[in-house]
Amino acid sequence: MGSQPLRVIIAEELGLVREGLVCLLERRGGYQILAKPSDGDQAWREVRTQQPDCVLLDLYLERLHALEVVRLIRAEGLLTRSVVMAPRTDRKTVLEVLRAGAQGFLLKTSSPQNLFDCLEQVRQGGIYVSPEVDLQQIFAPNRSEFLDPLETLSAREYQVFLMMVEGVRAKEIAARLNLSPKTVDTYRASMMRKLNIHDVANLVKYAIQRGITVPE
Repeated sequence: MGSQPLRVIIAEELGLVREGLVCLLERRGGYQILAKPSDGDQAWREVRTQQPDCVLLDLYLERLHALEVVRLIRAEGLLTRSVVMAPRTDRKTVLEVLRAGAQGFLLKTSSPQNLFDCLEQVRQGGIYVSPEVDLQQIFAPNRSEFLDPLETLSAREYQVFLMMVEGVRAKEIAARLNLSPKTVDTYRASMMRKLNIHDVANLVKYAIQRGITVPE
């Protein structure tokens, strides 16, 4: 652990999870919690104002998508390093998180030690991916995986897909991605065409089959 406290912002929608992360870091020592925003818009404002060393972002933040926060940090040239916390390890999600510019991918079922390891590796300028992720499968897929329809989706199309299967309405998707509703409709149509799925019910069924979401 470095001599200076790591200045951290924790962005998590669920209060109990957010406070649990705060308690873990405060009890561990060596961390200074600057802010605890509950949505992406608040997270971006806090990051831009306070410019922490690191920001922990729940993948499913409301109001502004977590990956949009990551992209804004990169576009503004801020030195803040981003760690995205996600509930699953499918190849497409891991790749999109890293392609967006995040320095860390942390599975939300990870142990506290994984959290500390992640933050320390990020502090040192490295890239961290939860050990539960099969890196060989992620970065060296076999030929058949290139034929996976999910692999054909652009970053925007995949973000729209994720939010649609979680029940987010088109207007809210547009707000979270800083896009116009018309542009979201374009991504939605393209995504459904690539997946050859043309209604939301079957889109959700597909996501459940792929382990991307779980039935309620």
